[in-house]
Amino acid sequence: MNTVVGVALGGFTSEHNISNKSGNAVFNALQKSPFDLYKVHITRKDWSVSDRSRNVFKLNKGDFSFVKNGVSITFDVIVNMIHGAPGENGQLAGMLELLKIPQTSCSSYVAALTYNKRDCLAVARSSKIPTARFFTLDQGNEFTIEEIEKAVGFPCFVKANRAGSSFGVSKVYTAKELPSAIEKSFEEDNQVLIETALEGREFSVGVCKWKNKINVLPITEIISENDFFDYEAKYGGKSQEITPAKIPEEWERTLVGLSKKIYKQMGLEGVVRSEFIFENGIAHLLEINTIPGMTLESLIPQQLEASGISLTEFMEELISETMKKKEYL
Repeated sequence: MNTVVGVALGGFTSEHNISNKSGNAVFNALQKSPFDLYKVHITRKDWSVSDRSRNVFKLNKGDFSFVKNGVSITFDVIVNMIHGAPGENGQLAGMLELLKIPQTSCSSYVAALTYNKRDCLAVARSSKIPTARFFTLDQGNEFTIEEIEKAVGFPCFVKANRAGSSFGVSKVYTAKELPSAIEKSFEEDNQVLIETALEGREFSVGVCKWKNKINVLPITEIISENDFFDYEAKYGGKSQEITPAKIPEEWERTLVGLSKKIYKQMGLEGVVRSEFIFENGIAHLLEINTIPGMTLESLIPQQLEASGISLTEFMEELISETMKKKEYL
C-alpha cells in the first residue's frame, strides 16, 4: 500500500493565498511520486481534503482522517506548507504530535518560538548571534516616541511580531511616521517588534536535512528595488535575487556557520530559511522562516535549482526524512 501523503495549505492569516501557491507547487511536484497524494485545505471555517481528481472529502479534526469510497483513510505524513497560523506557529504540529502523525516542519515548541520574532531574536542573542537592537510593544501598552527612538533610533522597522511575507511591516524614518506604522502592525498582530534598520547587503540562507546531514543550500543575495524587501519586492518582481550570491569567501563561511548553528541549537527540522544583513562586516540575523515559500517566486526553489536538485527529488527526500523521526517510530 502506498504511503498516504497530505499537503497542508491555506491557513488563518494574510498569508493564506501564498500558502495555497506553495502547497499547489509542492502537490504538482509530487504528481509522479509513488504516494497516495492529497491536499489538506485548512481555513477558519472549513477543513477538507481533495484528491488528484479534485474530489473533496470532509476532514475529521479529531483524528485527521477522511472517508473515501466508504473507507476511512489516515495520513502517514503531512507536508506542512501553511505559512502563518496554524502551520508555522506550531498549532498544527501540536495536533499532529498528539496523533503521532509526522509532519515536515519542526516541533510545536520550536515552531512557536521561531514564529515569535522577538522571542526568537532574544534566544539568538543569548547564543551570541548578532541581531539588530529592538523594542517590543503589546497592544494596549503605553509608550512614548522618545523611549522608542532612544532604544532603536531612526530609521527603524516596525513589524507585526507574528506574521510573515512582510505583512504589517513599515520602514520608519521620522518620529511623526511611527504611530501610524505601529497601528498598521497591530492590524496583523497584537504584538509589535520595532528594530533598528540595519544598512548593508541582505542574504537569505536555506538549510535542510539532506541524506542524513545538515546541508546549507547556495546563498541568495537580495537586492530590492523598493525601500526594503517588502511584499511587492518578494512577489511582484521588484527585487533581484542572485543565487548563488557573489560574496567574499569569509562572508560565505560566516553565513554557513551561523545558519548551521541556528539549525542545530534551535532544534530546527525540515527546510528553513534564515535572513541576514551584513553591516560593518558583521552578519546580523533578521529572522528565521521555518516554512519557507515554495512558489515560483520563492527563494528555496531557486537555491535547490542552483544545487542541481529538483523540487520533486527534494520533497521526496524530505518526506522520507520526516517518516524517520524517532518520536513517530
